[in-house]
Parts: sequence; structure tokens; C-alpha cells
Amino acid sequence: MPAKFYEQDVRSGLKDKRKLSAFLDAVVARYRPDVKKAQLTYIFCSDEHLLQMNRQFLDHDTFTDIITFDLSEEDNKIIGEIYISTDRIADNAAKYKVPVADELHRVIFHGALHLCGFKDKKEADKKVMRQKEDECLAAYKKETDK
Repeated sequence: MPAKFYEQDVRSGLKDKRKLSAFLDAVVARYRPDVKKAQLTYIFCSDEHLLQMNRQFLDHDTFTDIITFDLSEEDNKIIGEIYISTDRIADNAAKYKVPVADELHRVIFHGALHLCGFKDKKEADKKVMRQKEDECLAAYKKETDK
């Protein structure tokens, strides 16, 4: 099932949504070959909106670039809602001196990887997550450069 992308009072600047959706399906198939159906919903929002969600659902009082909710009820299905702050994306792109589109795609892949079972709380897990993000970003760039 194709990923869905929504904008909540912000502009994501996201291009080639069909290609991105197909790529996300391939990411899920690669890392979770047991999954028969994946339903990924991305909601782009402001810092303030994501901060309120962070407070309400995670009891964290900090800005974040992404919150991923795994709503899956069956082992062979992935259903997830991924909320992304476009404000954090822009700030992080400037901070790390990378194009906004690259940072946006990295975070989009990060959410999908979480739903595939990758974690990022421990240092070793963060390293693996970053490696997988880099692999996804490189493969997606290669795919879209065709």
C-alpha cells in the first residue's frame, strides 16, 4: 500500500511522492520480508505541534524532528503514523550543512526504519540506525537520479 503524505499547516517541500512511496515499500520489504502489508502515514507539522505531541504522548518537554507511532496489531503488517517537524528539518539541515531535501528524506527513512524494528536509544543502536539511514539516502538518490 502506498505511503501517504499529509501537511498540517506547513509545507514539506516533498517531491516525487510516488517514487518515494515505492522506495519506502522496498525498504520495508528489505528489512521486514515477513510483512505482507505496510501502511505508512507521514504527517508534516510545525515544531509547536510536535512539541505538544511529545508532551502529551511521550511526556518529553523537548523539540524533536520526528515521532513514530507503531499502530501495528499483527506481526505480518506494519501500520504506522510518522510525525515530522519541518521546522526541525530546516534547522538540522542548516546545522549539519546538508540540503533540506536530504535531511527530510533521512528523517522519513528513519521513521520507516523504526517501524522495521531498528532502535536508536543506545549508542550502538544509533550507529546502526545512522548506517541504515545513510544506505537508504544513497540508494534513494541513486534511484531518483535515473
